[in-house]
Amino acid sequence: MLATIAKLRTRGDVAALNDLVPYARAVGLEAYVDGGGLVTVLRFRESNVGNTQIPAVHGGVVGALLEHAAILHLLAESDVKVVPKIINLSVDFLRPCLAADTFARGEVIKQGRRVANVRVQAWQDAADRPVAAGHAHFLVA
Repeated sequence: MLATIAKLRTRGDVAALNDLVPYARAVGLEAYVDGGGLVTVLRFRESNVGNTQIPAVHGGVVGALLEHAAILHLLAESDVKVVPKIINLSVDFLRPCLAADTFARGEVIKQGRRVANVRVQAWQDAADRPVAAGHAHFLVA
């Protein structure tokens, strides 16, 4: 697994890196790189709706998007030698995550020898109007 991750990272193939995670396919997570770096996308699916009145994406799926975006960011854009293991994740739900594709971008705040701190922000219409933000710690040793 680590050899495959290293090979995909070298090639810059974030879509294939994303496809290594079965959960990503199950909920509709995809990844690509734009001018600002790695973007993780949660494609809208009726099966991800938690509140049918609005309709809005379930908060657990939004949390999964943030966690997945943070892990992909660490795997693709930092020099980790292992698959990061989540220590904790705090999520701020800022707006309803409505029935549309949702995008997320991570930023490594600090990477030590054992722990990495990553912030992630998710948005739908515009990056300056986030629907959720998260801060996660990962064991990277």
